[in-house]
Amino acid sequence: MPHEPESALDEIAEPADGAAAEPGGATAVGATAAGGARAAVRRRRIGVLLAVALLAYVIDLVSKLLVVARLEPDHSVIRVIGDIMTFQVIRNPGAAFGMGQAMTVVFTAIAAAVIVVIWRIARRLYSLPWAVALGLLLGGALGNLTDRLFRSPGVFRGHVVDFVSVQHFAVFNLADSAIVCGGILVVLLSFRGSNPDGTSHQPAKAKDDTAAAGTTDRTE
Repeated sequence: MPHEPESALDEIAEPADGAAAEPGGATAVGATAAGGARAAVRRRRIGVLLAVALLAYVIDLVSKLLVVARLEPDHSVIRVIGDIMTFQVIRNPGAAFGMGQAMTVVFTAIAAAVIVVIWRIARRLYSLPWAVALGLLLGGALGNLTDRLFRSPGVFRGHVVDFVSVQHFAVFNLADSAIVCGGILVVLLSFRGSNPDGTSHQPAKAKDDTAAAGTTDRTE
């Protein structure tokens, strides 16, 4: 009489048609389970990236709508910290912090390219810090790209709304801040040897130190 599995666990543990006798069966099952777990981690990291990007984008968009509605009509200035930091609306045709004002279309293309690159990296994203960093970059790039596409004087040539003015520095917006913070985090992660896929690489200086130590050991 054929053996009836008593539970779902028995059914999983007892492969059909003698599969248990096939060499490497357990290894294949383990590899499949590990692959599934890794895919789940990647989905969670992409979820973090999108959540951070959405938060940065919404904060930037809402802040711009508010300052345009409240400050731009009568060119008002709000003093946040005396004359050191103020809020005043400036339409910026250039890049972050007012640079490259004659290259609006170029910076629009660059912002779109950055978004594509971030999304390509996200396909092999398993690191939580990298997810946060890329989310900040994506949200900031989308925030300024929205201005380029939908604000005057026209599509791809729209001027970005800047409103945070720091004395002796520049006028910028929260999308610029997100991009800068994300960029700094990317540099720090790279310096520490962290990769987006969760692996680690040894910084160049550490490699040189390790090689020098190995040479010293061999000569002693």
